Amino acid sequence: MKITFPHMGTISIPVKALFNELGFEVIVPPPITNKTIELGVKHSPEFACFPLKLNMGNFIEALEDGADTIVMGGGVGPCRFGYYSQVQKRILTDLGYNFEMIVLEPPHSYNEFLDKLKKLKNKNSWNTIYKALRITIAKIDAIDKIDIHTAEVRPYCQNKSDLDNTYEKILDRLDKASGIKDIERVTREGFDELNENKNLELENPVKIALLGEIYMLLEKRANMGIEKYLGNLGAVVKRNVYLGNWVREHLNPLPFRKKNPAVHAAKPYLDHFVGGHGRESVGDAVIKAKENYDGIVHILPFTCAPEIIAQSLLPKVSKDYNIPILTLSLDEHTGRLGLHTRLEAFYDLLSRRERATLEV
Repeated sequence: MKITFPHMGTISIPVKALFNELGFEVIVPPPITNKTIELGVKHSPEFACFPLKLNMGNFIEALEDGADTIVMGGGVGPCRFGYYSQVQKRILTDLGYNFEMIVLEPPHSYNEFLDKLKKLKNKNSWNTIYKALRITIAKIDAIDKIDIHTAEVRPYCQNKSDLDNTYEKILDRLDKASGIKDIERVTREGFDELNENKNLELENPVKIALLGEIYMLLEKRANMGIEKYLGNLGAVVKRNVYLGNWVREHLNPLPFRKKNPAVHAAKPYLDHFVGGHGRESVGDAVIKAKENYDGIVHILPFTCAPEIIAQSLLPKVSKDYNIPILTLSLDEHTGRLGLHTRLEAFYDLLSRRERATLEV
């Protein structure tokens, strides 16, 4: 089996480690480029959301590179993500590609979880699988920590390109790290290297929460680097979703999963599941407002039903908690220049509010 999977931020690092540990050959799709987007848009339904189109581009490029098995995520509820794999499989088959698709989705039971694991067991012992999962989770956690710390450090760096180079080198070493201790060492050293880039004194930098649909939050090519752009303007940016907490919430088969506090926080505005992360976006907006963030940027793929529901409720949250919220709906037609202009205007608004508060 020559396995491939779609990009979503830095997910290729832990997923590649998982399948390599299990003895599979892994074909990582080429980085997302304009060619990837063009392929995805050309072969996807017009009103499909942006993540489906980018996934399609990833799959076509990976199949052309020799992959014969696609591992794809699935979902439950009103969000169309649950149908992605079936739609993509049909389109790719019609295009003449010969492949197998394995769909990983939130398990309904422990037995279902085991059945899915057996498909990818590849004659490995359960001990080997346990070791592979430990390394995978360790890499996910390490990347999340590095991502969070990079966003904390970025406003304090005069030369942002130096920080970018440091970040990429750390990711490269995490990709090559072969064991838990090695991953922990790279993470510790990575924190020190990121801190060495701090050379600016800032008092009360603007704090912005970034929330919304997970793919658009994690995939920098899809969101045009919103997190980095706001950080370069001088803001400390924190997402509401990182890969690690998503994996623990959605792929954990055990019954004693920790409840997401955003679900409780959303209750006054939205007290039921609407698919995707719609309810979590509302709840996290409340939580971030209570944590005294200066503003919130809410991002969603164009036509995303769960996030459109959240978008309709966020103005009420904004009014109740007196916190500015900017919603951005993105797809392949979004212009980078226009997006950055809106982000700069939003950052300037928050900066003025911050200065006015300090002067009172």
